[in-house]
Amino acid sequence: QVQLVESGGGSVQAGGSLRISCAASGSIFIINDMGWYRQVPGKQRELVALISSGGKAEYADAVKGRFTISRDNAKNTVYLQMNGLKPEDTAVYYCNADLTYLADGRVRHEYDYWGQGTQVIVSS
Repeated sequence: QVQLVESGGGSVQAGGSLRISCAASGSIFIINDMGWYRQVPGKQRELVALISSGGKAEYADAVKGRFTISRDNAKNTVYLQMNGLKPEDTAVYYCNADLTYLADGRVRHEYDYWGQGTQVIVSS
């Protein structure tokens, strides 16, 4: 069974930094894009950053210049370094992956495989 497991969330004061990680495990053949999304209660989940298997990164305007996404393909892991955190960055952060994997004896592909989320709280 494939799992995306996030770690590294927590509480920090405004201006501080956090790094969150997401490790994919299981019978995975290919991971294409990996990304981070965030969601606050009552709002839609929004894209924070995306990175291709080749390392091309894209960012939401709200985090450009403050957040950096990276990945280690050998470890099937994606990271999000968050600097200059603001109270409005408070959210549950979800890892997302486009991946091809083996399940129940069959090769499957999902564009949106999600982790369980990790809470980030930024206090003013």
